[in-house]
Amino acid sequence: MASSPCGNSNFDSGLEIKTRSVEQTLIPLVSQITTLINHKDKPKKSERTLAAIHRVGQAVSLAVGRFVTVGEAIAAENQELKDEMGQACFEARRAGDAIAQLTDVGPATPVQPDGRVTVFSDRTGMVKAARLLLSSVTKVLVLADRIVIKQIITSRNKVLVTLDHLERVSTFQEFVQIFSQFGNEMVEFAHLTGDRQNDLKDEKKKARMAAARAVLEKCTMMLLTASKTCLRHPDCESARINKDAVFHRMRCALEQVIEIVTEARSCGENKILPASIYNGIKDFKSSVECLRENLYSLSPQSMSSHLEALVERTEDFTDSAYTSHEQRQAILGLCQLARQDTQQLVHAWVEAQSVHAKEATDDMEVAILKTCQSVTDLRRELHKVAVGRASDLLKVHGEQLPLRALKAAGAEGNLEAVAELTRTLTEQKEQLVETCRLLCHVSGSEPLEITCIHAEETFHVIGPQIISAAQTLALHPSSKIAKENLEVFCEAWESQLCDMALLLREINDVFEGKRGDKRPYLSLPRPGKHSANLKTAKAVKLDAEEQTSIAKLGLELRLLSSDVDTEVEKWEEQEHEIVRQSQSLASMAYNMHLFTRFPRGEGLLKTTLDLFHQAEVLSEEGLQLCSSLRTFSSQLVDEEKSAVMTEMEKLVALCQQLQMGAKTPVQGKTATFQKVDSSIQTTRSILTVVLSLLPVCNKLNRKYKSERSSLGSPQDWRERQDASTPVKEDGALNNKNSNGFGVKSLEQHMAGLNLLESK
Repeated sequence: MASSPCGNSNFDSGLEIKTRSVEQTLIPLVSQITTLINHKDKPKKSERTLAAIHRVGQAVSLAVGRFVTVGEAIAAENQELKDEMGQACFEARRAGDAIAQLTDVGPATPVQPDGRVTVFSDRTGMVKAARLLLSSVTKVLVLADRIVIKQIITSRNKVLVTLDHLERVSTFQEFVQIFSQFGNEMVEFAHLTGDRQNDLKDEKKKARMAAARAVLEKCTMMLLTASKTCLRHPDCESARINKDAVFHRMRCALEQVIEIVTEARSCGENKILPASIYNGIKDFKSSVECLRENLYSLSPQSMSSHLEALVERTEDFTDSAYTSHEQRQAILGLCQLARQDTQQLVHAWVEAQSVHAKEATDDMEVAILKTCQSVTDLRRELHKVAVGRASDLLKVHGEQLPLRALKAAGAEGNLEAVAELTRTLTEQKEQLVETCRLLCHVSGSEPLEITCIHAEETFHVIGPQIISAAQTLALHPSSKIAKENLEVFCEAWESQLCDMALLLREINDVFEGKRGDKRPYLSLPRPGKHSANLKTAKAVKLDAEEQTSIAKLGLELRLLSSDVDTEVEKWEEQEHEIVRQSQSLASMAYNMHLFTRFPRGEGLLKTTLDLFHQAEVLSEEGLQLCSSLRTFSSQLVDEEKSAVMTEMEKLVALCQQLQMGAKTPVQGKTATFQKVDSSIQTTRSILTVVLSLLPVCNKLNRKYKSERSSLGSPQDWRERQDASTPVKEDGALNNKNSNGFGVKSLEQHMAGLNLLESK
């Protein structure tokens, strides 16, 4: 490595920042360096300004010194990076000392007649020192990030070795011993990958990581019961098939995680994102609108070919046996309209080119607007079809009748009934797989496309696994472990249906422009902690029994939040305050559900303190909903008003109870667990009341809206909605100081520079 990056462009170009933790650490340093460089343009300074610059320069030097000490400690623990890290630390320290020297103003500094002092005579030196400092600090951070990747790879390798041992065990005693080790290794891997997922800047990689980790989480329990079933019934072919499928899926998910963190290119990566209609329409509209700027950027033939390729993708909708005749005709009609509008555009375009026009003519402008509108209408219709079908399927499958019947038939040993129900479940699986494919076409973002593909693959895989588990139970109806195994796979199916409901909500949010950004989470390593403490910091650690208890409550929260989402979707006025606030409550409750899952990693709430803060914010949002309900009820007649007010009073009491509980300090493990349990139970009660209020208010809203419309005066009814503010997708956590989360040892010394203001 060159001694100074100032004259080495390759040094900078090789340091791509891929994680938020590295980026966040550099921000305060860049800010202070910019301050010093900007003041360099004005060599004469007052004594007050001079003193401030001196403080900034000295603070930079001291912070860099502490930062380098941390870097050197990390280097000492990782011999393979010792030389590179040592050189980067040396250059950072040298640059920090140079900046301190350049900003040091001694008593011999000449004072001008106007009382100002001339400083920074060595402008070139300051610029070189600043560049060297930024490059060397970035190098230290990127090298530290390599250690995180190494930890994940090492953890994965340990999991794979133990997985191989698990697959070959032949006795229960050996299995129990090895599975205990496997569980501990998976917990470590889950924490490392959870931190990495939240730290990634690339949203596509983050979505792929989330999908792989979801597979590992669900497959861990499947692996336990499938292996036990196979050990209990070693000669059962369906049990072996069931077990082999789980092990294969776990290995694929582990490999996908490593591909993401190392940026390896697999032969299947190009299949991750098939061409979606949403992206096709977006690209087509962009090409059409570019004609306003350049009439000769592409040929008319390519424009027509682009549209035909787009129309061809709609065959996934029109060729589906589950698409109604009316929907098929609507899609085909819009495709034909898009062709006609495009042909008119091509005709006007060719005419403009024939007269050597330099910009779009009036005829072209009209044709451009019509073409863009027609493909937008096509997208809207496809979205309506895909989302409508998904909603209908979720309603139909919500009762889980085939799964219940399959479990009953298996327990009775009725092979004929199992075979018949297998055909029913297979048809349901095919419907869900196809629906996920349609949702992928209209998802509206690449991360959501990846989530749709994950959902499609999950239904495709779990369907046959449920069937093999049911066949095993039918062959051994008295086997408790075979019954438990079937239950686990059915729960995974139900869990994926819940995930699909949440995915549907996110797709609708994107379509309506409501989606927000999530707060970043940082994952840089700490010296002395790489092997000893790989888990996310927690205020209190719950034992296995407590985690199981909390997880059950969390699952109820998830189901309730999904039910709330379903109810609000039934409202015609999606901007109504009651709808917005109910959605916000459901979103925060879902965050609390993620906290209860074990191992944790993908949620925003990392500690019990975070959970209590979220509960407090949720209670405040609930009280805001109560205020909206009170305003809403003022327009109702006595009986209707009484019904709403009664439920609202329950909601007020519950929100106040949650708020008081969240603010009450506790000490000790038992008290903390009780507070967690109480917070989640009260949140569950709040959602239950909200769920009872939503259909009643929706019915009354439609009724009064209809009456007011007939009177020609709907404006009063909607005044409050026009003034409502957007939902905060993650509650107030977006405003929370991110320094409370994640690992900070490398970044904390640099962050303190923000406190120094130049005058």
